[in-house]
Amino acid sequence: MLVTFSCDVYPNTSYFGEVAQILLKMMGHSGHVPGAIAADDVPKALGNLQVAIEKLKVDASLKPSSEDAKLEDWQEKPVTLAQRALPLIELLSAAAKANCYVMWERN
Repeated sequence: MLVTFSCDVYPNTSYFGEVAQILLKMMGHSGHVPGAIAADDVPKALGNLQVAIEKLKVDASLKPSSEDAKLEDWQEKPVTLAQRALPLIELLSAAAKANCYVMWERN
């Protein structure tokens, strides 16, 4: 399942269902699809998401590095949730600035 986030002032942003639900919960919502955020609530959802992402980054930086660090430098690294969240953060930022609502639905 894909979940697409949309608002009137930013291009649509799509995520796989599991990632979308995690991001929704980080924003302070239930994770149910479809859904919407009223324009007045967008700044709070954006703030919640940014705080949760920063916490993930701090937690990741506290993990001890492995002995195979040199080997890991040559391997592909997975895309982190913090990286995946960037388009949604941009969408929420644009919506907050324009004072418009944000919706999400299944595709």
